[in-house]
Amino acid sequence: MPIPLHYIARNLRVRKLTTALTAGGMALVIFVFAAVLMLDAGLKETLVATGRADNIIVIRQGSQTEVQSGIQRDQAALIESAPEVALDAAGRPFVARECVVLNSLLRRDGGKRANVVVRGTDATGIALRPQARLAEGRWFRPGSTEIVVGRQVLKSYAGVELGQSLSFAQRQWTVVGVFDAGNSGFDSEIWGDADQMLQSFRRNAYSSVIARLASRDAFDPLKARLDADPRLKVDLERENRFYEKQSESLSDFITILGMVLSAIFSVGAMIGAAITMYAAVATRTAEIGTLRALGYRRRGILAAFLIESLLLAAIGGVAGLVAASFLQTITVSTMNFVSFSQMAFGFRMTPGIVLRTALFALLMGAVGGFLPALRAARMKIVDALRAG
Repeated sequence: MPIPLHYIARNLRVRKLTTALTAGGMALVIFVFAAVLMLDAGLKETLVATGRADNIIVIRQGSQTEVQSGIQRDQAALIESAPEVALDAAGRPFVARECVVLNSLLRRDGGKRANVVVRGTDATGIALRPQARLAEGRWFRPGSTEIVVGRQVLKSYAGVELGQSLSFAQRQWTVVGVFDAGNSGFDSEIWGDADQMLQSFRRNAYSSVIARLASRDAFDPLKARLDADPRLKVDLERENRFYEKQSESLSDFITILGMVLSAIFSVGAMIGAAITMYAAVATRTAEIGTLRALGYRRRGILAAFLIESLLLAAIGGVAGLVAASFLQTITVSTMNFVSFSQMAFGFRMTPGIVLRTALFALLMGAVGGFLPALRAARMKIVDALRAG
């Protein structure tokens, strides 16, 4: 015969202060655990959203980023002529040759400087990224020293407002527009004309070539074609996969650091839960003896105290998740370890994170409450009543 659930829950209400303190400790651990998962999810969502599966990016063989890469003009022409590359409405290859460099800008918070990606592109490059929509002003004119800035650049850096001029590469660049790239990595970039960027930064090669595939199945044939051409020493990747790889080192760092902190805090929370449950057993010895005398078996006593610990963990878990959900209003900026540029992204809570966090909370409750529950179940009826 199981002990009624309302009876078990009543014991938590009776010990309000102890319940609140223990659940609060668990809530803190859950908050940290969920925050780490949300930060990692936000990072991956931002970088994966940066690319499209039907776009491909070509960089120099062995290069990890576009900044390190170099694609000569004749090589770019060979890539454009591949039959696997889609054509635009005018019958031209749907391809953009891009120049990608880093520029240091003054941050609004604290006045420190940080690297920002400056991307030289053209109208085709903009068309290849339909997630980038103009929010203010207009797009830059071809052949001009005009630039447009991403939404996060405008938010994070000084002197990038509409009409302002930036001085870099021995030229003055006028901000004529602000674009919103849908919380992707492009929001942390500055875009301008590719040929003007090449001249200003004195480069004789493009950083990358971006192209739309004629069909989703064209990737493998195009890769085989480019790999077989001795004139091309390039690496080919789907655009979304390319940016996903960019997140791996930072994602691993966030995950490892967060899991270590969560593990340390969870030990403290489980010890706190165990102390609370041991205290509950010690103060309810007579009650345990009475329950046993009324016919409740050892496994019923074990289950009751274990459920009580799980309820305690559930309260802490819900409180921690609710607190963590408010992190979604925050945007953080950090350096991408691969490109050495600043990138802004937010916290993202997903159903998977909620499920994993809930299971983690219940695991803490089960581990912290098992030994006290076992002690309560092993008490002999006579000894329990005598001690009470």
